[in-house]
Order: sequence, then structure tokens, then C-alpha cells
Amino acid sequence: QVHVVESGGGVVQPGGSLRLSCTASGFTFSSYAMSWYRQAPGKERELVVRISSALLITRYSDSVEGRFTISRNNARNTVYLQMNRLKPEDTAVYYCNAFVQGYDYWGQGTQVTVSS
Repeated sequence: QVHVVESGGGVVQPGGSLRLSCTASGFTFSSYAMSWYRQAPGKERELVVRISSALLITRYSDSVEGRFTISRNNARNTVYLQMNRLKPEDTAVYYCNAFVQGYDYWGQGTQVTVSS
């Protein structure tokens, strides 16, 4: 059974940094792309960034390009999202996603609040 668990959210001031972690189990982690999504109040869930499996190709949304960095540690079945120079508009629930054999698997989400 696939499990995805996020951690690392919190409250930070504008310009600050946070690192989110996502640990997955129940599938061959190194063989699948992993993604981070976010959903702000009243808005649809949006893709933040995706990292491929073997070649570690990344794709960022325009809104976070240059500020956020995704990485993965296949030995630990974990994907990270380093978020720098955070803005109030980055406030959202952040979700980790694994798309495995045609199915989307989501974590429970972790709240990130950027506020002074």
C-alpha cells in the first residue's frame, strides 16, 4: 500500500525559508517522479514542482522558479522542497504527490504560512 507523508511546514516571515520533506513507501521510490502541489484558500490545487526519477529532471512553476529547489534522496525514499525568499502568496497547504501505475497518491498536506 502506498503511503505519502509530508512534514516541515510552519509559520515564517516574508523573505524567510522553510524546508519540506516527503517520505513515501509502498512502491519503488526511485522509479517514479515525485511532485509538490499547493492549494491556497479559495483556489485550485496547483503544481509547484516535479522531479523525474532517473534523470532528475525538474519542472518548476513560474511563480517559484529561482526561489524553490526540489531534490530527492532515493536511499531514504524522501523528496525535499527547499523554499527560500518566501512571499505571503506562497501561503498554502503543500501536498506531496506520487503518480504510481496510473494512480495519484497524496499526503495529508502541510500548512505553510508566510506572514509578518
